[in-house]
Amino acid sequence: QVQLVESGGGLVQPGGSLRLSCAASGRTINGFNLAWFRQAPGKEREFVAAASWNGRDTYYADSVKGRFTISRNNAQNTVYLEMNILRPEDSAVYYCAMDKGSRYLAWSQSYEYDYWGQGTQVTVSS
Repeated sequence: QVQLVESGGGLVQPGGSLRLSCAASGRTINGFNLAWFRQAPGKEREFVAAASWNGRDTYYADSVKGRFTISRNNAQNTVYLEMNILRPEDSAVYYCAMDKGSRYLAWSQSYEYDYWGQGTQVTVSS
């Protein structure tokens, strides 16, 4: 059974930084595509970032380019999302996701992913 558990969320000041972690169990993340999504109250789930199965490519939503960085540590079976220059509009529940190992997929589409964590709350406020 595959399980993803997010951590690292919390309250941060505008302009501050936060790093989220997603630990996988039941299966190694090696060879699988990983992504972060977020959802704010009253809004649809939004793509944030993704990292390819081979670690060669990363993808970002326009709203976070230059501020967020996705990375993966296969040895620790963990994917990270480092968030910098945070804005109040970044406030949301952040979810990590894993697919089934497809070589090609629509990175920003939630339906492409097979496993999801329960989410961690990020609040950006002064």
